[in-house]
Amino acid sequence: MDDFTPEQVARGRALRRAQLPWALGARAAGLLLPLLLGLTPAGAGLVDRAGGLFGGTRTAQVLAGVALLLLFGELAQLPFSARLRVIRREYGLITQGWTGWAVDLLRGLALGLVLALPVGYGLYALTDWSSDRWWLPAALLVALLVPLLSFLFPLLVEPLFNRFTPLPEGELRTALLDLAARDAIRVREVLVADASRRTTALNAYVSGLGSTRRIVAYDTLIGTADPREVELVVAHELGHVKHRDVLTGTLLGSLGAAVAVVLLGLLTSWQPLLSAAGASSAADPRSLFLFAACATVLGAPAGPFQGAVSRRIEARADRHALELTSDPEHFIAMQRRLAVTNVADVDPPRLLQLLFASHPSATARIAAARAWAASAPRVSE
Repeated sequence: MDDFTPEQVARGRALRRAQLPWALGARAAGLLLPLLLGLTPAGAGLVDRAGGLFGGTRTAQVLAGVALLLLFGELAQLPFSARLRVIRREYGLITQGWTGWAVDLLRGLALGLVLALPVGYGLYALTDWSSDRWWLPAALLVALLVPLLSFLFPLLVEPLFNRFTPLPEGELRTALLDLAARDAIRVREVLVADASRRTTALNAYVSGLGSTRRIVAYDTLIGTADPREVELVVAHELGHVKHRDVLTGTLLGSLGAAVAVVLLGLLTSWQPLLSAAGASSAADPRSLFLFAACATVLGAPAGPFQGAVSRRIEARADRHALELTSDPEHFIAMQRRLAVTNVADVDPPRLLQLLFASHPSATARIAAARAWAASAPRVSE
């Protein structure tokens, strides 16, 4: 804690305390709404009425029901997201106006519909083929879909929300490409994202797989951080590539999605659940909200486990950055800058860390850097 002033520590804690009730409320709403609509006839009634507005056919029920599902999900989160945005704006983390935020929400909803409508249509095409064995081909298809979306995401989705411009020729670009070369990592390009339109937070990442891989840095990071600190952030991100974290995560995501589909098949074939939802079988479009409820229940316990795995991966990427740069001093300076600028709680309560954190705390990362430096004195001299 000696790395941060009392004011910095207090500011991070105050932001965490202000956000926590609303963040928990958003999670609760995201869990309770699908359960309310999926485990009662209410969801079936909505599917019936929505489909009736477009002719009442089975296809109309499926597509209108999927659209309603996404819309209700957005509306349930909206008051919590808006309040969190107000709080973060008070702490100087938000630069975007309400109009821009609304446009982003609509853009995200449109993207969700583009992805979800074909998936929903395909799901019920398979349940129509076999209400008992639909999950067999569905599991295979979803396992293939996850890596495809991971490959296409930086090309088709990221440009919808940010503008990316090549980092101009110069010392920083050369240094970042040299880092990748020393790591034997091929990157397509180095881009700057116009994140300052929305936030003052600092970040960088490496996105894409294979030929779509690129280094992306926020313009807030490029404009405010010392160039050597930018290198340390990118070195950390290269660590994810070096250890194949994106590829491994994508493959595990494929496996997890396939397993989830199998479990959905088991749950949605259980007659008491179908009766509670007001559906006759998994092939009945009125089971749509039941699918959503079961998927929500299956996904909820995975959060803490995923967080624990993520924290280990992030700690490993930190070590990689230190080994690649041999510069613990600037690594620590970078961690201080990230924590202070992003108004992080530098040492949050252990329970919150275990339940929700995807990264080690700032104090833990700095302590790990000092331990690394102490164990490798010749490298750090």
